[in-house]
Amino acid sequence: MFGFLKRKKTPPAPVDPLATFDRLIEDLERQAAEVRKSAATLLALKGELSRGVTRYTARLGDIAGRRQTAHDRGDAKGVGVLERDRVQTERLLESTRESLRRAERDSELLLGAASELGERVADLRIERESASARMAAGGVVTEALREQVERFDRVMALEAARDEVEKAHALADIYREEHVPPAAPERVK
Repeated sequence: MFGFLKRKKTPPAPVDPLATFDRLIEDLERQAAEVRKSAATLLALKGELSRGVTRYTARLGDIAGRRQTAHDRGDAKGVGVLERDRVQTERLLESTRESLRRAERDSELLLGAASELGERVADLRIERESASARMAAGGVVTEALREQVERFDRVMALEAARDEVEKAHALADIYREEHVPPAAPERVK
């Protein structure tokens, strides 16, 4: 509507390709660190769950021995309580084993992902170094070409100046021919 109210859009700043590489590498390193941290948490959990499996297995052995003793004594109430303990411990053992299997699968997955991210970061670092070298070489070539263009421009300016001098001489010659009276012929005596 009103042209003076429109804001001029500033063109986006040129993107530095090396800064783009650096940001991507930094993001991937941060992501890899988080994945490794999660994998370490799962590895610690695996250790705890393994100890839980050992503990519940030992408890089942203890319950079986105590149950046999209660059965031998004819203690039906004790056998019933120990049977409930056995069932509960078996559930805990199975739940712990399932959690351990899941933690193992997930930790392997995360360790694989961390490894892939590490390889990707290494590849990007190599690519960044290559890009940096190519850009430096390109800068040298560009500077050399710029100097060559400047020399060419100076040569062209010199040639243009020479042409102007020649034109000036030619113009002076024409002017001289048109405005200077011809010399009188010499008389022979």
